[in-house]
Amino acid sequence: MFDIDKIKKVGLIGATTNKSKFGYKILKDLVSKGYEVYPVTPNYDEIDGIKTYKSVKDLPEVDILNFVVPPKIGLKVTKEAYENGFKKFWYQPGAESDEIKEYLESLNDPEVEYLFHKCIMVETM
Repeated sequence: MFDIDKIKKVGLIGATTNKSKFGYKILKDLVSKGYEVYPVTPNYDEIDGIKTYKSVKDLPEVDILNFVVPPKIGLKVTKEAYENGFKKFWYQPGAESDEIKEYLESLNDPEVEYLFHKCIMVETM
């Protein structure tokens, strides 16, 4: 498991402008705690003045990718992210799936780390 204290830059998969959704709540929560957040969404150019990225391929280097999307989308983005060099993945409750776990395990890559069933807003300070 990765060291949460070392996380400074977070790629947020599924960021949104909809204030009632976790893709927005997590963005605001992490920014308020001092994290550098890089929202990934094809739907907006910016969210509350924060530049967004259309795809994980466009992201700068981040410490972790946090997923707040349905598992089917998460699996697709996980594969794309891994192919682009990302190795640390955090799936919000409801974003994880057996298929994602099977894919990550099948990589047999000792550098790949992932976390299920924990909320980044609860675990971070």
